Amino acid sequence: MYRVLVAVSDEVEQAIEQARFVTSLPGASATDVTIAHAYDDTDDRDPHGDPLPPEESDAVRTVRARLADAGLTVETREAYHPVADGIVDLAAEVDADLVVVGGRRRSPVGKAMFGSVTQSVVLDSPVPVAVVGVE
Repeated sequence: MYRVLVAVSDEVEQAIEQARFVTSLPGASATDVTIAHAYDDTDDRDPHGDPLPPEESDAVRTVRARLADAGLTVETREAYHPVADGIVDLAAEVDADLVVVGGRRRSPVGKAMFGSVTQSVVLDSPVPVAVVGVE
C-alpha cells in the first residue's frame, strides 16, 4: 500500500489542487492518504498552556471529501509543532512514501526574508515531496 501525506493550509483552492494531484497518481486507488493540518504550537493556547483543539478548516474538509469520493482511504491528523517540523515528523510517524504540499509564487526577496514552510519540508523530509501550486 502506498502512503501519501497531504499537508494542507487554510487555502481551499490549493487543497483542491493537492487532491487532484493525489487522485491522478498511478495506482491512486491503492493509496492510503493522511491529511494533515499543522498548527504552530505557540499559537492558540488556553490559560494553562495547553493547545486548544482546532476546528477543522474548510480546506481539510474539502480535500477529505474529494479524496473519499475518489475511493481513497483517508485519515485526518493534526500536528502541533512549528508547522514544517510537524509535517516532517508526521511523515515519519505515518510511514509516508510521499508528502504533498502546496506552493505559492513568492519573490526571491520574500523567500529570503520570511522563509517558507514548503521549502523547509522539501529540505527536511525523509521522503520525496511533491509541491503542488494553484493554476
